[in-house]
Amino acid sequence: MEHVPELTPDLPSVPARVSLADVTPPVALGPLDGRYRGAVAPLVDHLSEPALNRERLHVEVEWVIHLAQHGVVPGAPRLSDAEQAYLRSVVTAFDADAVARLGAIEKVTVHDVKAVEYFLKEHLAAAPEVLGADTVLPDVSELVHFCCTSEDVNNLSYALMVRGAVTAVWLPAARALVGEIAAMAREHRDAPLLARTHGQPATPTTLGKELAVLAHRLGRQLRRIEAAEYLGKLNGATGTYGAHVAAVPDADWQHVSRTFVEHLGLTWNPLTTQIESHDWQAELYSDVARFNRVLHNLATDVWTYISMGVFIQIPVAGATGSSTMPHKVNPIRFENAEANLELSSALLDTLASTLVTSRLQRDLTDSTTQRNIGPAFGHSLLAVDNVRRGLRALAVDRGVLERDLDANWEVLGEPVQSAMRAASVAGVTGMENPYERLKELTRGKRLTAADMREFIGGLGLPDDVAARLAAMTPATYTGLAAELVDHLEG
Repeated sequence: MEHVPELTPDLPSVPARVSLADVTPPVALGPLDGRYRGAVAPLVDHLSEPALNRERLHVEVEWVIHLAQHGVVPGAPRLSDAEQAYLRSVVTAFDADAVARLGAIEKVTVHDVKAVEYFLKEHLAAAPEVLGADTVLPDVSELVHFCCTSEDVNNLSYALMVRGAVTAVWLPAARALVGEIAAMAREHRDAPLLARTHGQPATPTTLGKELAVLAHRLGRQLRRIEAAEYLGKLNGATGTYGAHVAAVPDADWQHVSRTFVEHLGLTWNPLTTQIESHDWQAELYSDVARFNRVLHNLATDVWTYISMGVFIQIPVAGATGSSTMPHKVNPIRFENAEANLELSSALLDTLASTLVTSRLQRDLTDSTTQRNIGPAFGHSLLAVDNVRRGLRALAVDRGVLERDLDANWEVLGEPVQSAMRAASVAGVTGMENPYERLKELTRGKRLTAADMREFIGGLGLPDDVAARLAAMTPATYTGLAAELVDHLEG
């Protein structure tokens, strides 16, 4: 067979380009550290790599103080108030220079926790320059990381980081959002709205009640998140206190460990392998992911109400909705929120499922996994910010609500047939087959007010019942919807 040479298309030559990887300041690879930095920046104080190292320093410093002040290790000197303050200042003054120095040490150690240990020991060695030659801090250098495995420091550091991110950043934003949804629910508690089940006209409700349902669901998830436990352990390489007992056999190491973990404000976990089991993290991340998914439901519902004209988007001066259609005001805040909630939930799901498993006494799958806690919360926080900004730019078109209701008088088939059933039970004659009769009247048809009132008038209902039904309109057939809004807390 004759060989046919492959044809390679002639590609246009591309001039050499500037390497964006070499640009200063560095260009962010991901959107959270680039385009959306402003919305998520507060999380950097808690869930970034420098934040992790700062918490590691915090744990190491407090461990030295704990051992010294409780006389755990024989011969260790007690620390003065000034010496304790000096140690703690290593944490509070942790800045860009400290980050750089720690990075330089890690290039040598090729071990992040060991780098933290050496960094702190440098400060102990330098203490006489600040506190005077008689300070005992250089003498307690070997209390740094005493009997600790890296995971003793890491698990406590991550617990402090996540607790800080949740309580100081994520929860306040989420609570504010739920409060704003609840306020909208109360504002529109009496606004009649044609409900749609399966996308079809259904029993009317109120806009306020539908918003209250979502606020109630979100609030319930927040209460679960607020009640989260943050666990920690300090018990050595395989959770046995082996090194502790070998070094200082007379110490009550379980008591030392428990009081130290509780001193950090965490819940002590007495039974672990080398790692704290991370079950508390899985529980928390599942709850946050569930909050995300309820919020996603709100975003899609609001988007739909916007497309129906129930909500009007208030244009922002100078903003562009479409590059080609000048009239458009797109619901971009809610669409952006949907995407970020999906990304966040996917990461949280992965964290929750991966972190509960560790081969035998330890593997390192949790190390890389936990470094993505920041992006997981970042995408959620960004979504919360977008929904809040989106909701603030909405107004309700009462005219659309009224016209939608007035075009669907057939929804009154439900109360009429229900009243016929009640009348039948009370002994009124002529009330046979109420559901079937209303089905024949209404299904697949559009009725007018006159059609419905004529039908009601010919049923033979008691006068008071007939009058009550004849006076009813789709807009007044909302049951207790407005009152149900009062179940919202706060």
